[in-house]
Amino acid sequence: MMKTLLIAAAMATLSPTLTLAQNTAAPAPQAPVQAAPAIPPGPAATGMPVLPPATEAADCGGLLRSPAFCVTAQLDQIGALADAYTEHLSTLNWLAADGDDNRVIFVRRRDGGGCDGLQMVAFYDVSKPAEATAPGYLGFAVIPGDVCAATPETPAPTPSGGAAQ
Repeated sequence: MMKTLLIAAAMATLSPTLTLAQNTAAPAPQAPVQAAPAIPPGPAATGMPVLPPATEAADCGGLLRSPAFCVTAQLDQIGALADAYTEHLSTLNWLAADGDDNRVIFVRRRDGGGCDGLQMVAFYDVSKPAEATAPGYLGFAVIPGDVCAATPETPAPTPSGGAAQ
């Protein structure tokens, strides 16, 4: 997952149309940079360190509408920075469990049972040139609830025209 994020961040310096989470300039209210329809937005992650070469970006560059703890670095450094955060989180027992080119979902077992969830999303502002020195961002947010809880299965529909056999 991080290699894909690294590749996407590196390639974004060549092409702003790649799948790195993006925000386009528009006169209408901004849409979220990274959509996560299956996971409701949670609070910003707390206690996250600012790893070098990043600096804290309290407003997430003005690009996110969901609460998040964000850091910024040059776009060509975002992939390596994401790897550094993944390594740091693994020392705190977070496991990279899912994700895509823009987002990594981390899971950690709770002492009393169940799991906590955390997501890291990479993004930049596509209304500006995607140069190597342009600002890129990593945002961190808590996934609310127990991410290890089993989802109730929905019963299979009965074929129309009669009772189940």
